[in-house]
Amino acid sequence: MTPGSAQPCRPPGQTGARGTCQRSGNATVPAPNTHVVIEHLGGAVRRVRDDETAVDHRDALYNFLMVGMWVDAAQDAHVIGWVRTLWNALQPFSSGGLYVNYEADQDVGRVQAAYSPAKYAKLVAVKTQYDPTNLFRLNQNIPPAG
Repeated sequence: MTPGSAQPCRPPGQTGARGTCQRSGNATVPAPNTHVVIEHLGGAVRRVRDDETAVDHRDALYNFLMVGMWVDAAQDAHVIGWVRTLWNALQPFSSGGLYVNYEADQDVGRVQAAYSPAKYAKLVAVKTQYDPTNLFRLNQNIPPAG
């Protein structure tokens, strides 16, 4: 199974998500449990100011989540390639951000990319105050300062 990745996106325009998938050669999923989730944002998500919560990218209209799931190791290259090809095809529509709760790669750099620099610094300060020993680290961790 390849890690899931999500990214806030602008709408794909006239061609829509189906056209983007077809142009990228990804019109059908390569394995039965592989899937794409397209979440429509807006509404209540957009009514909250960006500085009121830890979640950034509130101006995005959609969030795309691509999950490659398969059982047969012989499909590794094919399914991983499918996810990466679709990811690359969506980049022209991407806001450049990511939604940290869907991020399977728990590298500090990827987690940090989910937030604006100011918001990340604020989260580090909160983590430093309430979890200075980094007890809660088995997730998309924000390490405490120092």
